[in-house]
Amino acid sequence: MGQHISYELEGVTYIGYLALPEGDNKAPGVLVCHEGPGISENTFTKADRLAALGFVAFALDYHGGGKMVPLEDMMTKLMALITSPDETLKRAKAGLNVLLSQPRVDTSRIAAIGYCFGGTMCLELVRAGTDLAAIVGFHSGLSTSSKVAPGAITAKVLVCIGADDPMIPPDQRIAFEKEMTDAKADWRMNVYGGAQHSFTNPGADGSRPGVLYNKNADMRSWQAMRDIFAEVF
Repeated sequence: MGQHISYELEGVTYIGYLALPEGDNKAPGVLVCHEGPGISENTFTKADRLAALGFVAFALDYHGGGKMVPLEDMMTKLMALITSPDETLKRAKAGLNVLLSQPRVDTSRIAAIGYCFGGTMCLELVRAGTDLAAIVGFHSGLSTSSKVAPGAITAKVLVCIGADDPMIPPDQRIAFEKEMTDAKADWRMNVYGGAQHSFTNPGADGSRPGVLYNKNADMRSWQAMRDIFAEVF
């Protein structure tokens, strides 16, 4: 069972979730960035699963208040972040600083994972040259207005995308491939046939067109995350 942690950024209170592995030894840290609707039980479950694997996991809260937002407000909040990579990066780094401040964290071994816009947030961290070992994006938006210099991305990058995700069409995948290649990043992309958006979240199943849980893609992408963590840690 984890604990909720409040932190402040520019007068706004954010409430994240910390999950610790068994024992007292230091362990690699993993930042968890939630889906567009907000931090939720699904986010907590992901953090708990990471802790069970031996990681210190901190799930940040990028909307504030430590709760989900109404769907009618979600796109307004997300567009404000999508159109401002600097603001996205600021909120990501605020959560990362909470993770780095935890006594159990080995600060030389840090990764980040994210879902939906949370995956985009992870990508903005590495585009900015943040010192991370790896990032993993699950059904994450891949586009950005950031400009990345060759060699700036030092983390290993994995994105796991549904082939039938209408929110991440093939042209966005192609543009991302070019961006990562031009940046000379160590990157990989797993594309899962038959998978749509939010394929890792049973709770999002069928909530709107193009959103569907896919058990196989969920399990395979989680294993892909474990593989890259085994590589870097």
